[in-house]
Amino acid sequence: MPLVAGVDSSTQACKVVVRDAESGELVREGRAPHPAGTEVDPAAWEAALTEALAGAGGLDDVAALGVGGQQHGMVCLDEAGDVVRPALLWNDVRSAGAAADLVAELGGGQAWADAVGIVPVASFTASKLRWLADAEPANADRTAAVCLPHDWLTWRLSGAAGLDTLVTDRSDASGTAYWSAATGEYRPDLLTLALRGRTPVLPRVAGPHELVGAHGSVQLSAGAGDNAAAALGLGARPGDVVVSIGTSGVVSAVSEVAAVDPTGTVAGFADATGRHLPLVCTLNAARVLDSAAAMLRVSLDELAELALQVPAGADGLVLVPYLEGERTPDLPHATGSVHGLTLRTSTAAHWARAAVEGLLCGLADGIEALVAQGAAVERVLLVGGGARSRAVQEIAPAVFGRPVLVPEPGEAVADGAARQAAWALTGSLPEWAAAGTRLVEADPTPSVRERYAEVRDRTDR
Repeated sequence: MPLVAGVDSSTQACKVVVRDAESGELVREGRAPHPAGTEVDPAAWEAALTEALAGAGGLDDVAALGVGGQQHGMVCLDEAGDVVRPALLWNDVRSAGAAADLVAELGGGQAWADAVGIVPVASFTASKLRWLADAEPANADRTAAVCLPHDWLTWRLSGAAGLDTLVTDRSDASGTAYWSAATGEYRPDLLTLALRGRTPVLPRVAGPHELVGAHGSVQLSAGAGDNAAAALGLGARPGDVVVSIGTSGVVSAVSEVAAVDPTGTVAGFADATGRHLPLVCTLNAARVLDSAAAMLRVSLDELAELALQVPAGADGLVLVPYLEGERTPDLPHATGSVHGLTLRTSTAAHWARAAVEGLLCGLADGIEALVAQGAAVERVLLVGGGARSRAVQEIAPAVFGRPVLVPEPGEAVADGAARQAAWALTGSLPEWAAAGTRLVEADPTPSVRERYAEVRDRTDR
């Protein structure tokens, strides 16, 4: 069978996998770093992609390629197709005030949720465009087209033959705040609102398994935003929720129902198959474990062993881990809270257990927010660096109240991009077996979440 390649152009690095299109067997892979910062010259992504492809053995025997990329990044092009200014990444917060202005100007969160399924925050592309219009009006005037990181890389691979050949997909378009996953259409009026009257060219939104161009003899699929590509790479289906414990915590579900949440807690994104991918993001995730381990002067493995030494609920000790403020709930200036500290609970093991349970309870709140938006949640796929903790794996099903699958660590985003490329190449979405997936089940412990909610609500106030 032919080989396919998948690219993950993430915030920190570019990863490439080459897999067998039929079986999904990994043939080879490569990696190259991206520069640090919250704004990046897109040329750095292209250079990293070239390096990562070389490290993966090149494309001479590859039939198709897909690109997965970090969502929301603002790439502005002039009439000649040149980059106007460094791209603002999702984690650039200069657009926070612009987001608040856009919400107010359209009439509040309900108006935005009804229009495009998401409520602007600093990370979304529309917010960054408003910042550009106000802070750099000359650059806004030069902007003839706006695209996203994965769109730009696909366009460059295909030869960059004019702004009218820019292509995106549903998943990435749904994170801009000017395209609706529910209707499948752009909202030019919202783009014009963001850019204060300007209306640049936008990429065409391709179908989930469409071939959109070629790089020499290599066919190119539409690509996807990173969260949608990860869900595709993990083989997530309706009824699955993906919980990713990285620097931030991401909870997303493959759903038949479009989310419409006026609070903005649940973002109504699209997935890479034609369905929806409602998503909740928290700021505090794996670094909760890092900070607890540092405080106790133990390794992460030792922290996990400590946490498993005490019973569920840590004898009443609760940590609400808003260590860097929080996004869900929207408490950017909050700090962490500890409750239930007694002589009995003043041990390293109790603190370790409280840290793990606090992290998981925050993510469980995200799962319930998805359920409230109509997502069916039957099982949880647990991924990310924090998911490697034995304590996280063992405690998660009890806190989530659902069975947990822990896939073998890998490159889910790049795998999803490769799987999409195989789909576009062959016309059939392949069923790739997940190697080394572990099923973890436990009796639910609702008292842990109830106790956490008591302390969380005090923190909210």
